[in-house]
Amino acid sequence: MKFSELDLKPEILKALTNMGYQDLTPIQEKTFSPILSGRDLLARAETGSGKTAACGIPLVQMIDPSLNAIQALILVPTRELALQYVEEIDNIAKHTGVAPFAIFGGFSMEIQKAKLRDRVHLLVATPGRLIDFLYNTTEVDLSNIRTLVLDEADEMLKMGFIEDIDFIMSSLIHKHQTLFFAATMPGEIERLISVYLKEPIRVELNKEQLSPQSLVHHFQYTEQRDRLNALIQYLKREKISQALIFCNSRHHGEKLTKELERKFKSIGYIHGGLEQSKRTSIFERFRQKKIDLMVATDLAGRGLDFSHVSHVINYDYPYGLESYTHRTGRTGRMGRSGIAMTFVTDQELGILKSLLKTNRIDPVWHGNIPDLRAVHKPYGRRDGKKFFKKQSRPVSRVESPQLTGMLSTPLS
Repeated sequence: MKFSELDLKPEILKALTNMGYQDLTPIQEKTFSPILSGRDLLARAETGSGKTAACGIPLVQMIDPSLNAIQALILVPTRELALQYVEEIDNIAKHTGVAPFAIFGGFSMEIQKAKLRDRVHLLVATPGRLIDFLYNTTEVDLSNIRTLVLDEADEMLKMGFIEDIDFIMSSLIHKHQTLFFAATMPGEIERLISVYLKEPIRVELNKEQLSPQSLVHHFQYTEQRDRLNALIQYLKREKISQALIFCNSRHHGEKLTKELERKFKSIGYIHGGLEQSKRTSIFERFRQKKIDLMVATDLAGRGLDFSHVSHVINYDYPYGLESYTHRTGRTGRMGRSGIAMTFVTDQELGILKSLLKTNRIDPVWHGNIPDLRAVHKPYGRRDGKKFFKKQSRPVSRVESPQLTGMLSTPLS
């Protein structure tokens, strides 16, 4: 379906045309109607599926710009995602008079207060900063909220925001619409749904619709001691425009950054402990393509939206299926091609089995292909032996085996 076929305000259609938007993504096709009809909604949507516009376009359509009040509230886990939302909605609402704004930690509350006193129709917020405003100021008035959105709700719960979310949602005592978007659906989300949503429409796209078809999943089986060299050789031989390289800890990220700086010229490193000004500066340099390789931790990587990233590289194997989903969603966005490369050691073979089966991934292997059928224990070893078969070509696509086994929880 094309946006021109929708009954949207001419001002919105004009903006979408200028943005180059023509066809709706699957998540947009399935959510626009229930959102515009005022229904509560629970949608499972991957990063890069177009869910920012799936929220933003209907909200701009429904907001009354003549009413000087906050009419829509979007909660997100990170300031980067908050800024992404505001930028996207600002473009959608360019000709409508609808004013979006974001509040988040690490930035002056006084400056944010001044803007909130002016004119804000749509507020994007991280939970902690919103509660700061609700407790300590009078600038945020939630009494006119018509729609509440929780995006990456699963990530917010994982980051420990459950009490904040409970408080915020319980503060909206008047009638309003509630929309949940998440890549995964842990049990705590179901509890929130049962308490706060009224007969929600559930949108569960099939695997083919959930995962970007333009994203190809590459893997390389390697010894732990050879992993750094394997990464360096991969970076040298691949045609990479820009890459995000994920590590599981700040210590690993710092160590890897120093090693890569010896071999490559344009390296950046982003982690959750950086001051906001430094984070913003690094993000902007990466966005302007002044940095080719960005090393990142999971915390820093949440909410990153760079359409030009050609590769996401898991130098450290991610902690669980959800982390893999969120990391790899940073490339192959909105129909663009992308490659997710993951380095796998003996320890992770058991987890990899579950990932390939659950996500129906057809892997592309570099080097030796491990024989996953011989892996029965969570960490991929049996009697101290390794199981792999030789590969005759450098890269080959193999079918995902029909695998069994549960996800294990790696040691942190």
